Amino acid sequence: MTAAAHRALHPATAAQLAGIELRRFAGPSAFVGQLDHLRVAHLTDMHVGRVTPMRVQYAAVELANAQSPDLVVITGDFVCHSTQYLDELTDIVSRFTVPVLCVMGNHDYWSGADEVRWALRRAGAEILDNASTVLTLRHQRLQVVGLDDAYTGHASRDRAVKGLRPDLPTLGLSHIAEEADGLWRHGVPLVLAGHTHAGQVTVARLHEIAIGKIAGHKYVHGMYGTRRNGESQTGAVYVGAGIGAAVIPFRVGERGKREVTVFELGHQPGAFAEHHDDQDSLPGRKPSPKKQWKRAAAVVRKEQERRSRTTLIPRKR
Repeated sequence: MTAAAHRALHPATAAQLAGIELRRFAGPSAFVGQLDHLRVAHLTDMHVGRVTPMRVQYAAVELANAQSPDLVVITGDFVCHSTQYLDELTDIVSRFTVPVLCVMGNHDYWSGADEVRWALRRAGAEILDNASTVLTLRHQRLQVVGLDDAYTGHASRDRAVKGLRPDLPTLGLSHIAEEADGLWRHGVPLVLAGHTHAGQVTVARLHEIAIGKIAGHKYVHGMYGTRRNGESQTGAVYVGAGIGAAVIPFRVGERGKREVTVFELGHQPGAFAEHHDDQDSLPGRKPSPKKQWKRAAAVVRKEQERRSRTTLIPRKR
């Protein structure tokens, strides 16, 4: 079935054929009384490119739009391994029917961050690079703070939280979920993130072994921390399973399915049935300075390689 034919299907049917789950959660208790049921749709790790069929990308957009959200947020990795599909990325993101806020991911930097930003802005999306913004949605004010990609060393929490208004309900965005720990200390009770793809293979808890124990992530998939006031932890983070893939195209296991997640901000946790309750974090392991340096150096190396390919185009004789 072509992407155009797939888009003609009912959004729920198209999503089912594309293997996309719709998951729904309440916001944090801190938003109750501050917001009158704002609806935010979260997508992450679209990886627009050869690995993920375009029909899947369009099905995710239509499923999100069908939920009548007030805002769409996307937490990084818009492309796969190149910038060859920027026109497609622009077309996909432009199809959301409400404002779109974004933060960048590591694949965006590896492939060409400036080019990805250009494609997103052309689609009408706003990018939060260590910055915050205040939106008025249905006559309600929501503050959103976004961190640039921490995996490649571009996140700056100090810059991002500068000027945050403590009197406004605040939602955080970060490609890397572990950055939530620092945002909680600045009064951000809920952070949305991505990067892990939920491990993609989640049978027998393989995702927690591969992404948690081996890769060292504290947060692999789903809701961690607490959304309830008065508990020992100060906030929650949700790690989305993503839409696309960068290497392995398949997903196995219920938790690893492609995902559009809707957050009902202003609802008390427990007010309706959710996919799962808040979870405890895994032990985690902070990347060493050497590994952090290697990740940052990879961005520079890939940029040099892109420039080299451009200059090596043979001259006409």
